[in-house]
Amino acid sequence: MQKKEYYSIGEASDLCHISKKTLRFYDKIGIISPDKISPENLYRFYERKTLLSVPIIKYYKQMGFKLEEMKEAMDGNTYDVCEKSFRNKIEELTKIKDEIFIMHTSVKDWYDLILEAKNVIENRVNEVAVKYIDCSDYCFMEQSFDYDFMALIINIEWTNYIESIENAITGPVIIYFPSFEDRISGKSDTVRIVQKTIRECKPSQTMKLGGYIVASCYHIGSHESIDSAYEKIRRWARAHGYELGVESYERYVTDYWTTSHQEQFVTEIMVKLLRK
Repeated sequence: MQKKEYYSIGEASDLCHISKKTLRFYDKIGIISPDKISPENLYRFYERKTLLSVPIIKYYKQMGFKLEEMKEAMDGNTYDVCEKSFRNKIEELTKIKDEIFIMHTSVKDWYDLILEAKNVIENRVNEVAVKYIDCSDYCFMEQSFDYDFMALIINIEWTNYIESIENAITGPVIIYFPSFEDRISGKSDTVRIVQKTIRECKPSQTMKLGGYIVASCYHIGSHESIDSAYEKIRRWARAHGYELGVESYERYVTDYWTTSHQEQFVTEIMVKLLRK
């Protein structure tokens, strides 16, 4: 558009790629006002210099500033005002970024578990396999256990604990049993609930999991019938000359959190392999 002394609101709208309605609203709240208003028909006219504020406003919007915040920063127009305004916005956006990271991580990890469970069910992946577990830190809490799996997995005390240390959990619930023999004989009365956290934990709040080879077996169905997977692991170890460790881990891929259909529950049982 050819440069001229004044631009009508329609011309300003075309020039700046902004609606006339928005220009009127900016005038109403005092961000951009017309330089001349025709007394005959109240038409608005803008100098090009005035319209140079539009790119600045668009960039403020890109940075996440609200209109009232833009007005304060633009009216102040000093380093001190801008510094304070930008510092506050950085703090605000950092908090939003952290919240979005937690949400994205939580959704992505749960989504991956659903895909894993679908693959296990559709392909009947329920034979014993040898796998290496990478060593990693997990948050944990000791708990008494009365074989109420629903209360163990959807765990009020665990949720409260995670909130108390100002953290967030993600990924599958994992239960550590000091003795898998006690687990399948109904004698386990104390377990550890183990789970990944999104923020780093204090050393006293974590335990190491992994750094060794395990016998892994997926179980499809109710938690009350998991004993069959343990028996499968024991038979496999004897047949292949492996010695099993004492403790075990149950990694709940899908459970009460995901579905009410227990026949679709998928649990991975892991028992450490000592030697062959």
